[in-house]
Amino acid sequence: MDIALLGKCLLGALAVLLIQWLSGSRYFFVASLVPLFPTFALIAHYMVGRSRSAADLQQTALFGLCSLLPYAAYLLAVYWLSVRLPLATTLLLATLCWLLAAAILLWGWQHWHG
Repeated sequence: MDIALLGKCLLGALAVLLIQWLSGSRYFFVASLVPLFPTFALIAHYMVGRSRSAADLQQTALFGLCSLLPYAAYLLAVYWLSVRLPLATTLLLATLCWLLAAAILLWGWQHWHG
């Protein structure tokens, strides 16, 4: 197995363990901050930065910034639906909101930056 791949897997597992630990603590709300640590962004930016130009890395970072919009749609849906619907329904609908917002983002990005 590639050692770099193993390292990436371990980072993901560490994030899951940290989320699990925090969700059971009195600081349960901090569990939502862990997925925003740029673990995978660091990997993506390193890979793009090594194989592409600085301008391409800059465009990747800008797209990453825009990708916060679908995440915001997801969080707003969870916030609004969590007191109205069961958990599974809330998460399903919030995920659908993320997918729709991500599709709109991809369409818009290709339309204006393609």
